Amino acid sequence: MTEDTDDILTRLPARLKDARRAQGLSLEAVANLSGVSRSMVSQIERGESSPTIATLWNLTRALQVDFAGLLEDGDGTDRIELLRRDDVPSIDNMGQGCRIRILSPPEEAGGHEVYDITFARRGALRSQPHARGSLEQLTVLEGTVTVEAGTARERLGPGDTARYAADIVHAILAEDGPARVFLIVKSA
Repeated sequence: MTEDTDDILTRLPARLKDARRAQGLSLEAVANLSGVSRSMVSQIERGESSPTIATLWNLTRALQVDFAGLLEDGDGTDRIELLRRDDVPSIDNMGQGCRIRILSPPEEAGGHEVYDITFARRGALRSQPHARGSLEQLTVLEGTVTVEAGTARERLGPGDTARYAADIVHAILAEDGPARVFLIVKSA
């Protein structure tokens, strides 16, 4: 075996055990979720047995952890994911007179989404209902906007925050001039 392989096999038992504990699962629960016997899970966590790739795959799926992340050097806490301003994806053809910058990672689409939206004067973003139970939280960074949710309507200025149901027809309107908002969409 190479030194890298030895390092992986040395780190793996503790990382699996930490992942199991972080989920609050017993050995028996992991065995039931993964299809790997309780005794095998225990042996792997103690470093007494090296799992096959198939076994490791089943364990990582049961523990809801990233397969590759378990094998990487370091614990990931000393890393910063960075997305530079010019690399932030944006949508210019949604709504009227607005530019939507997508700040949340793609894997969070449909769950917890974060946007930076810039409106031109009279810009508008009108939305059909999202999934049942969805909520939006909007904070005005610059200018003024009007938020509509169903029949409710509120005007907001810089620093104001509105929370409203997004599972009904809703809109953000920059009626008086340019504006910029920070928007969080949380689906149920």
